[in-house]
Amino acid sequence: MFPATNQSRLSLLLCFLAVSLVPPAARSDEPAGSNADSNRAELRNRFQAGLDEIRQKYDLPGMTAAFALPDGDVVAFATGMADQERSRKMTVDTRMLAGSVGKTFVAATALALDHDGKLLLDDKIEKYLGKEPWFEKLPGAHEITVRQLAMHQSGVADHVYDPRFVARARRLFAAPDSDPNQYFKPKELVEFILDRDSLFQPGKGYAYTDTGYILLGLIIERAAGKSYYDQVQTRFLKPLKLTRTSPADRLELANLAAGYVAKDNPFGLPQKVTTDDGAMRYNPRTEWTGGGLVSNPQDLVRWAKALYEGKALKRPYLEELIAGGDKSKKRWYGLGVSVAQTEMGMSYGHSGWTPGYLTLLSYFPAERVALAVQVNSDLRNDMLGAVMSLFNDVLQAVGSAQ
Repeated sequence: MFPATNQSRLSLLLCFLAVSLVPPAARSDEPAGSNADSNRAELRNRFQAGLDEIRQKYDLPGMTAAFALPDGDVVAFATGMADQERSRKMTVDTRMLAGSVGKTFVAATALALDHDGKLLLDDKIEKYLGKEPWFEKLPGAHEITVRQLAMHQSGVADHVYDPRFVARARRLFAAPDSDPNQYFKPKELVEFILDRDSLFQPGKGYAYTDTGYILLGLIIERAAGKSYYDQVQTRFLKPLKLTRTSPADRLELANLAAGYVAKDNPFGLPQKVTTDDGAMRYNPRTEWTGGGLVSNPQDLVRWAKALYEGKALKRPYLEELIAGGDKSKKRWYGLGVSVAQTEMGMSYGHSGWTPGYLTLLSYFPAERVALAVQVNSDLRNDMLGAVMSLFNDVLQAVGSAQ
């Protein structure tokens, strides 16, 4: 939350979003061009000022944000710099790496393949990966199901936290003679967790693991006979007109904000993770189905509306997407979605981190409102909590106005 000195501005922000997010039927009947319209424009300006203040408070280079309203309209904002050294301003269309928010697309692709009969979520992964030479070394290999991978219930460890991965990544990304085109192939990532004990018996616990989603990507490609990126573009990006989203599978990514990391980051990257020409200094292709997309908040909130309102696939799927948790708890993980009981009710979404970038995506079904925020720095992840606290207050204002 903002400090006490910002309370008046915070009140204006809440008023702005209360006006913006209330469905048309619940708004004033005043005609276009009335005082209501001018007031709304003024409040929108105040909201922009509030974003500027967030950026300054947390010393962020820049950020973008967008809201998808109940009727589907999208309001977008930007503040700060997309590239501090080149004095390039952030715009509402600037893109950033979305990190693990990409898992929402991966799980949706697996669910779509289940609907098509090309895989079954409750199949054992042995059906698809059993002939791989490394399969017998995989912890829990013969017990894990596809669904358990998608829900982080496989018991498979996460290569991201393996010291050997960090050491090799540091050599790959930061050595003076390193080739920036190099990246870890999926099977190389899997190798980091082979010949280890399962964290728990498959289906009997929860442990977030990027490696599990790398395995899920291998299964998706094996079942469909097509690359994951081809599938996500055909199934979701093109039909939903998510034109600001594309695979993060190369060094040159159009309209990308420069990302910034800590000087002592574990991968030894320079503090600015893009070159003077705007190319990535490390190959984002390593992330693949652990995330693997470059995007923008406008696309992300449209995606949230489609996915969490049951419109992304032809057959009903929403109950299956968000199922699987202990309903007595306030948070659980469904199929590529974090489900949380907040003070304003249920929320669906995901967060994402990748060196130089932070992303947050949330959807509130009771209000049918989505929020996405991206920051071109991974230094201040505590800022995301402050943004969510602000948005919870906004939802309260929306609820009272309806």
